[in-house]
Amino acid sequence: MEGSKELESSILTQPWASVCFGESTFLAKACFRDTGYILLISDLSSVWYESTDTEAVEQRSKELNKRLTVSVSSFLQRLSNLMCPLLAGEPNTITSFSCHHTARGLSLHVKSELSGLPFYWDFHCYPAPVEMVSRHLVRPLIRMCLALQCQAQELTSLLLQKDAEIEDYRESGATLSRDRLRTEPFKKEMFQQNFMAETLLQICSAGEGQVFASTLQQLYTVVAQQETKQARKRQHSGEELQDAEGPAPTAENTEHPQPPTLSQEDETASSSAGTTPASSPAQKPRLPVAKAKLKKAKGLFS
Repeated sequence: MEGSKELESSILTQPWASVCFGESTFLAKACFRDTGYILLISDLSSVWYESTDTEAVEQRSKELNKRLTVSVSSFLQRLSNLMCPLLAGEPNTITSFSCHHTARGLSLHVKSELSGLPFYWDFHCYPAPVEMVSRHLVRPLIRMCLALQCQAQELTSLLLQKDAEIEDYRESGATLSRDRLRTEPFKKEMFQQNFMAETLLQICSAGEGQVFASTLQQLYTVVAQQETKQARKRQHSGEELQDAEGPAPTAENTEHPQPPTLSQEDETASSSAGTTPASSPAQKPRLPVAKAKLKKAKGLFS
């Protein structure tokens, strides 16, 4: 379980890369560890994934490579050496990849060599759940759009300030030493119209696999890292809140399938306060004293 969580946390910050499997272009990301691997593939119409542990890797490697006798860790390292350069845009010439759709998902076949012997591997990818698609594509892309929008607004403001500065120089009598450096004042509305009519068309006509350029890959990694930090903070805050509310339920009350709601917890707390055992006499005088203090405080600040 810990190995699976480590893989999921590591692959989140891995950027998507444009890869070609056969004649098809995909977006893919992968993470390999000694405990297994996770692979995500998308053609922007569907998203598939595979997550395996060492036991599954060992069994499949014996079925596909009966002549090879290597450890599971060495096998995983070999897969990493084949896939990571491909995702980095440096495919191995002696390795071939082919994929085909199946009734259950997408199958990716790898053919290479290891120690002079044929090396085969099949990635059996299944449709990714909605939460995984949202976590690895939807939410990061939305945050990237917001970040790029803020960046464009700041650049627009900077251009307008530069134009005002240049105009002030001109009014003061300054002239350009090289006329070819002269620029027209920046007009935001005209720029947006030209962008929608020309630049956007060029972007949309590009291949779908070119979604993540190198700069956008860096932005994706930063956005994913921030989301991971926020998730850890929320988890840490939830653990602190749980510690403040009290210890976890014991085995006596684990028979309830659903956790109590807030109102049920309040009722449980009030009933437990009213049924304090009589064997603790030190607690009896504390209740009226606390009530007296509350009334006095209410009178002072009302």
